[in-house]
Amino acid sequence: MKDEKISVIIPAYNIENEISRCLKSVLNQTYKNIEIVVVDDGSTDKTYDTITSYAQKYSNLIVVHQENQGVFCARLNGIRKATGDWIGFVDGDDEIEEDMYEVLMKNALDYHADISHCGYQMIFPDRIDLYYGTGKIVLQDHLTGLMDLLKGEFVEPGLWNKLFKKTLVIEVLEDVSLDTSIKINEDLLLNYYLFNKSERSVYLDKCFYHYMIRKNSAATSKISKHKLEDPCKVMTTLLKETSMCKESELNIILRERYIRQLINIATMSLEKDPELIQPYRRQARKSLRKEVILNISNYKIKKKFRLMMVFATLFPNVYMLIHSFYERVTGLDTKYDINYEG
Repeated sequence: MKDEKISVIIPAYNIENEISRCLKSVLNQTYKNIEIVVVDDGSTDKTYDTITSYAQKYSNLIVVHQENQGVFCARLNGIRKATGDWIGFVDGDDEIEEDMYEVLMKNALDYHADISHCGYQMIFPDRIDLYYGTGKIVLQDHLTGLMDLLKGEFVEPGLWNKLFKKTLVIEVLEDVSLDTSIKINEDLLLNYYLFNKSERSVYLDKCFYHYMIRKNSAATSKISKHKLEDPCKVMTTLLKETSMCKESELNIILRERYIRQLINIATMSLEKDPELIQPYRRQARKSLRKEVILNISNYKIKKKFRLMMVFATLFPNVYMLIHSFYERVTGLDTKYDINYEG
């Protein structure tokens, strides 16, 4: 097992206070045949200085600098520099448990898988949410891997809790033209192509990856053009990819996810940024009406989704009020709130 080399790609942008913690967690892995490729995405703080200071101490740490292009491009540039047999990803403000890559590698080899992945924990200043920590192992062939990924019931769409055979990654990058302008849900898009090429994957439900929730992190960042635009862009891309797929279940799963995204935008409050949100809300309502016409009688789509899209189309403001009340009652409206200064 020790002969298999892992290249860990770490994109970093303006995280001078977090990058050391991340690098230490990767450097301290019990699996030692690891190459660390840190891609500085045009940081304007001391992130680059911190990375280079680590590179001077550790021969297995490679620093790549690029003009600010976003995390997608940073990861792709990191892959180009990687020399390992396997590729892993860690976000520069997160951390991993010391045996994560040892366990993922062992599972990959034991089960002859080209993707090995695990659960994660979301760490807030005042609590930890586990996803999910049951300890179960799930073996996935090509179809079940894709189904589990797209359903999102226990497989996280992120790249960072997974280990990929490098030949798989290279094959995808050679065959697929990726839209690097996408900044939200780009992980799901790349994961789709990777799982689509994968013959076998293995999932261990232990929470080795620590997703850190902080102010200005992706989970807590304010509304933006990319948050409104990219998820639907990814869904429409994947719907096209699966439109001729013999496994029609995949297309139905994606259609339901697309409908839910349209509903979310179509019934979004204008309070946070009316000038930004209004045109996207208007377009989502238009697209939702088309979905009603096309899919109201599509009994492959769950009844609840068909009812939701009809109600949201006919009574968007009422739907918005009901959904807002539901989120307040369940606490979903404050799930990612950070209740501290710093």
